[in-house]
Amino acid sequence: MAWPTVRLRARAADLHGRAIAWSDRSVTFCEVARPALVLGSTQPAADVDDGAVVAAGVDVARRRSGGGAVLVEPRRMVWADVVVPAGDPLWQPDVGRAFWWLGEVWVAALASLGVAGASVHRGPLVPSRWSPMVCFAGLGPGEVCAGGGKVVGIAQRRVREGALFQCAVPLAWDPAAIPTLLALDAGARAALAADGLGFIGRTPRCTAAELEEALLSHLPAT
Repeated sequence: MAWPTVRLRARAADLHGRAIAWSDRSVTFCEVARPALVLGSTQPAADVDDGAVVAAGVDVARRRSGGGAVLVEPRRMVWADVVVPAGDPLWQPDVGRAFWWLGEVWVAALASLGVAGASVHRGPLVPSRWSPMVCFAGLGPGEVCAGGGKVVGIAQRRVREGALFQCAVPLAWDPAAIPTLLALDAGARAALAADGLGFIGRTPRCTAAELEEALLSHLPAT
């Protein structure tokens, strides 16, 4: 079964607000035209330091899937949206288990690029002090760890027609970047930046194009 592939480049709000075709499997690789702090669907807007994002030239957008904020920057992250229609062989009615197959695909893709020892988290959400504010500070079902931290974040949006899995793989990680954009006092920002050193594990040493091709080559054909 083929995986139609689309590549889009736009501002984050437009990428998250686009219409989704739920009837068939698909992969959409998204690249932001400007840096953006993307909030989870229920995350308070008050988490954002409005003055800081304006000064930094960072857009603020909101996705329809859950979790904390993700800082998306051109060429520093691979963002892949994977759609599975309801009734597809990969469809799983259990919301938590629904992630697992895709996590295994990412493990195989990363292994092909030299990231050994990656594993899929199959347990419930593992929160932390910062996970309500920052996506990569927590660990959810189907997400992938390697080298002691998360390397693939996955959020899920489900409707009657299917599921959209929004995957984020940092190619570079600056633990101080997100804290400067959040509405925190100086002490909390410093603590978050220090803790953020441990959020990310063994990032792949490859280009975005190489990682995208590795994902496509490991997606199931049936």
